[in-house]
Formats: sequence, structure tokens, C-alpha cells
Amino acid sequence: MAALRAHLHDGAPLSAVAADACVSLRTVQRWLARYTANGPVGLARPRRPEAGTRTFPNELIELIQGMALTKPPASIATIHRRVMRVAGEHGWRTPSYGSVRDIVHRIDPAMLTLAHEGAAAFRDKYEVVHRHRADRPNATWQADHTELDILIFDARGRPARPWLTTVVDDHSRAVAGYMVFLGAPSALNTSLALRQAIWRKADPAWPVCGIPDVLHVDHGSDFTSLHLEQAAADLRIRLIYSAVARPQGRGKIERLFRTINTELLAELPGNLRAGKPASPPALSLAELDAAVGAWITSIYNARLHRSIGAAPIGGTSRFVIWTAAVGTNGQQKPERCRKVY
Repeated sequence: MAALRAHLHDGAPLSAVAADACVSLRTVQRWLARYTANGPVGLARPRRPEAGTRTFPNELIELIQGMALTKPPASIATIHRRVMRVAGEHGWRTPSYGSVRDIVHRIDPAMLTLAHEGAAAFRDKYEVVHRHRADRPNATWQADHTELDILIFDARGRPARPWLTTVVDDHSRAVAGYMVFLGAPSALNTSLALRQAIWRKADPAWPVCGIPDVLHVDHGSDFTSLHLEQAAADLRIRLIYSAVARPQGRGKIERLFRTINTELLAELPGNLRAGKPASPPALSLAELDAAVGAWITSIYNARLHRSIGAAPIGGTSRFVIWTAAVGTNGQQKPERCRKVY
């Protein structure tokens, strides 16, 4: 239209219009004929009815998608070569490399992850995990174990790798209790960590205590033990078990374990890096327990937590101790009283 304007408005000859537009005279004559017949709309580039749609047989498209979903994954060039051979055998129109690439790139990425990396990778990448935070302290606690990245000396003076059980308040992120031990996790170690979390601490810098409404744990044998179920029933704690093999549901305590390994243990003798000792072990179980306790009370619980914008034991956090109410006849009442600290 810009080229024809000189002819339509100023009467310039078509030869001059063709020269200015660097096209042939015949092209300008076609433009003028289309404009005369249909106006400016006639100058638009005509669009094929099948443009934007694939004209390949569905069997060919499914074949390309199936090849892209095989394990190990094949390259686009490999898929194109194979498809060309199959298309020739069936008399189908041979797709170009770009068409094959477009068909492969239109496959759902989640389907590609499931096919190439398996169900576990698919869950880790695409499964929706509900992220929650309790509305007040002692509403929900999380408890879990981890094998620490450090070597210490056991009672016989042999190097051993200890375990850590922690109990964390979901609302404030404060560590309510912990237990450092040697050997596999057990119901006894879990009970000791939970008892320390519930009981009032002698250290005034560690005011975290009370009985939670909910205890969130995994499916370990110590957490599913009859002893823990009985204790939870007596204390009126509701046990909630996370999905099997889904650590995302316990993300807060998993993040705490990583902080302990990378921040505290990295500065202690005997710490492990890539599974190997960075320095010879020198600590006993009691010394490691004291180091973990001092780090929790003086550093972790007291410093600013970026996720909540306050220290875990900051002034806005209040911890509740639930105590059994006893009647005048000495019998325990079914309800509980609470004291706020």
C-alpha cells in the first residue's frame, strides 16, 4: 500500500513505483489489480486454509511422540532419521526436521520427566506439596532424625558417626528439644528428645516448652511405635504422618538439619566432606551434645530467621505449657489448663 500510494494519490507511473519498491512491473500490476478488486484487504498475504495445522497422519505423530518418550532419550536428528524410514515404508508424507522438532517440543515436560527420569523425579519436580505454617506456637511440632556429617569417638574410643533427633516448633522455627546418640534411631531416643521438648528448660535462654496439639513425623519404626502412640494419647497429641518418601512435607526440619551440617559441624574436628573426614575426629558424644546444645540456644534460636522475619524465641513468640487439671478429690480432670510464657 505504501508503494501504491504514489500512483493512487500522486499519479506516478507504475514503472516508477516498481523502481522505487525494487520489484518488477508485473508485481506492481498485480498489487494494483488486487487493490482495485478488494481494497486494502486485497493486499494482505493470502493464508492457506491448512496453515498452522499438521497434515501428517495421527499414526506418524504418535510414532514421533513415542520415540521421544523412550529411555534413554534419543536426539531429534535420530528420531527424524527413523521417522523418515518408517514414513517411506508406509507411503506417508515425509516430515521435515523442523516438524519433528516441533512435535517433540509440544510434548508435556512432565511426561518427558516421567518417561526419562522415573516416578520419583516426577514427584520431586511436579508434585504439589502443601506448604503450611501453624498459626501459633505449640500448635504443630515436627520431629525427625538425621545422621550427622561428623565422626566422633564412641565409648570404646572407636570412630563412629552419630545421629541427631530434633523437635521443631512449626510456627516459630524454634528447636524445642534434641537428642544426640550413637546407633540407629529408636523409640527410646525419640521419647527422650520429645520429653526434653515438652519439659521446661533449666536454661533461661531456652524458654521453649509445652505440649503440642499436633506432632508431625514420618513413617519410621520409632515414630510408628506403640510407645509413642500411647504417650501421644495420654498427652492428647494428635500424630500426623507425612507421605512415604516425601521429605518436602517436613521441609522446615530438613532445612535445619542442613544448616547444622554446613554451619556447625563444618567447624568441628572430624567433620565429613563428600563422605570423607576433613580432619581427624576428636570429640566424644558428650562434647558433641554440648556443642549442638550451645549452638541451638545461643545462635539458632536467638538469631533472625529470614522466613518469619524474627528470631525463633523473639518477643512475639509465646509458648504454652499444658498441665493436667486436678480436682479437689485428687482425680485428674479430662480437660487441660495452660500457662503462657
